[in-house]
Amino acid sequence: MKDLLEPFLYPHNILLYGLLLACICYRKKGLWLLLVFYYLMGNTFIANQVRHWYISNTTQQRLIQPLQSDPVLYVVLGCGGSAQQLPACATARLQQLSKELAQRSNADLPATVLITTRYCQPYVDYLQQRVTQLAVDCYDAGDNTYQEFSSLAMRLDKTQSLRFITSDFHSWRVSKLVAEYQFNATIGAASTQTFRAVNCGLNCMFTVNLTNLDFYSKLMAEFSSYAVYRLGGERLTGAASD
Repeated sequence: MKDLLEPFLYPHNILLYGLLLACICYRKKGLWLLLVFYYLMGNTFIANQVRHWYISNTTQQRLIQPLQSDPVLYVVLGCGGSAQQLPACATARLQQLSKELAQRSNADLPATVLITTRYCQPYVDYLQQRVTQLAVDCYDAGDNTYQEFSSLAMRLDKTQSLRFITSDFHSWRVSKLVAEYQFNATIGAASTQTFRAVNCGLNCMFTVNLTNLDFYSKLMAEFSSYAVYRLGGERLTGAASD
């Protein structure tokens, strides 16, 4: 009973029902529109459907040729950092890579990994501490994802099977670039808390959750970034769109 009733006492849900009361009392269209917007953006059931759509549409296979075995090359997209330490997003990507390497059908054979980052040593050190059978290369492919893909397109054989490792909040952008550059590739996305499904109990249709607002803000940042790339191209991102 506590778990059922407690969310209704959270400030953001008190605001939801305060808006509902104001709509009933004042009957203004603007208030109703504000209530509907606030509810749709904060509702967990709706947000979980969007999360499911996002993940299923960004990690699907984009193969030119059928994948007969493990990927020939794993490409870990850089996530900033410094010469001394890794940021959390880079650590999550390398953990995702380590997990996938352990699950290969030929896990006893060396894996080939390419990392695109300015500060290679922390990435390489972290990975070599966790994976023994490894052939790793690393280079600075650019300041953003678009420059990285432009550089990789000139460096890699597009017919070989690739596995791109990124974060879930960048995976939609990466899936679009994989298709644009016609890489024979799949995408592995390191999971973050914001993009994981939120528990939806009996009360979730009548409450809002601020986590969902954070999710939508990151989603819009992802879509906006790609829109800037498509519209502005090389002038704004340093990499030309087709």
